[in-house]
Amino acid sequence: MKKKIALLPGDGIGPEVSAEAVKVLNAIANRFNHQFVFENGLIGAVAIDSCGEPFPEATEKLCRSSDAILFGAVGHPRFDTDPTLKVRPEQGLLKMRKNLGLFANLRPVKSYPSLFSRSPLKPEFLKGVDLVIFRELTGGIYFGEKTQTKEKASDTCTYQKDEISRIAHLAYETASRRERKLTLVDKANVLATSRLWREVVSEISLSYPEVSTSYLFVDNAAMQLILNPRKFDVILTENMFGDILSDEASVLAGSLGLLPSASIGTGVSLYEPVHGSWPEAAGKNIANPIGAILSASMMLEHAFSLHVESALVNRAVEDAIQSGMVTKDIDPLSGFSTTATGDFIASYILHEAMQTV
Repeated sequence: MKKKIALLPGDGIGPEVSAEAVKVLNAIANRFNHQFVFENGLIGAVAIDSCGEPFPEATEKLCRSSDAILFGAVGHPRFDTDPTLKVRPEQGLLKMRKNLGLFANLRPVKSYPSLFSRSPLKPEFLKGVDLVIFRELTGGIYFGEKTQTKEKASDTCTYQKDEISRIAHLAYETASRRERKLTLVDKANVLATSRLWREVVSEISLSYPEVSTSYLFVDNAAMQLILNPRKFDVILTENMFGDILSDEASVLAGSLGLLPSASIGTGVSLYEPVHGSWPEAAGKNIANPIGAILSASMMLEHAFSLHVESALVNRAVEDAIQSGMVTKDIDPLSGFSTTATGDFIASYILHEAMQTV
C-alpha cells in the first residue's frame, strides 16, 4: 500500500513527537511492505512567522491532496501575552478544521494497569476504563460571532440540526460496535443549543434501538468521569464541553501525553495527540511521544483500514509502558527521552513482535 501523508509538526514539542510517530509509521511500512510518503506543511506560529498566516493556502492544498494528515501541536506564549494581536496560532487549527470539514473529533481514553499509580484516582476506579469521546469540532462557541470592547465581550454559541445529526450518527455507529451505550452530555436545563442537541439525539436514538442512550448535564458528567468512569462507553457532546471533558479524562490514562485523537469529516482525516505545544519543553527531548504514536495508529486503522498494523502499534505502546520505557510525565524518575521511547516502540514493531503478527 502506498499513501501520501501531510505532516504538519507545528509548534513547541509538535515537531519532536511527530518525528517519533513518523519513525513508528516507517517501521510499520518496513514490516508490512507499505510505502508512506510524508510531505511537510506549515501551521501555527511557525506559519505566521514564515508567511503571516496560521493556516496558509499551500498547507490547505497539501492536506486536500493527501490521504491523511498527521498533526503535532500549535501555540506559542508570545501570542498569549498580547491581547491586541489579531492573528494567533490556534486560528490555524480552527480554520483547518472548518475548511476541511473535520466535524467529528474522536478521543479514546484507556487506562493502563501499570500506570494506576500515576493517576490521582484509586486503582479500583480505573480498572477496565475504555471509553471514547465524540466531540463536535466545527460549531458552537468556538466558531460563533465574537465581539469585544474595553467594557464588554461576547461569544455566540450556535448549532444547526444537521451539524448535530451528522456526528450523532457516527457516535451511534461506533457505540453499536462497542458496549452499546451512548451518553449525551449537555446543559439542557440552561442552554437552548443543548436543548436542540437533546431533541436531535433523542430522535436519532430511535434508529439505533440496540444502543442504550442516557443524558447527563455537563457538570454531573465531569463529576462522574472521576467517580465512576467505567459507566461510560461512548460520550457525545458539543465542542467546548468535549474539549474540557477530554482533557479531564487524561487523568484516567495517567498522562495527557498518552491520549490520541482523530478528526474526521467528509474528506481527508486528521490525526493528532490531545496535548498542546508545551513550548517550555521544546528542544529538550523530554516530551511524551505516545499520544502522537497512538494517533498514527488511529490513522492506520481509520484512514487506511490497516487493522493488523494498528493493533501491532498498540501492543508496542503497551509493552513500552509496562517495561517502563516512558518519559518523565509518566515516571518522574525515568531517564528515557522522547527519541528513546520512540526507538523502543519502533524496535518492537520491527523485531520482538515478528512472531505475533
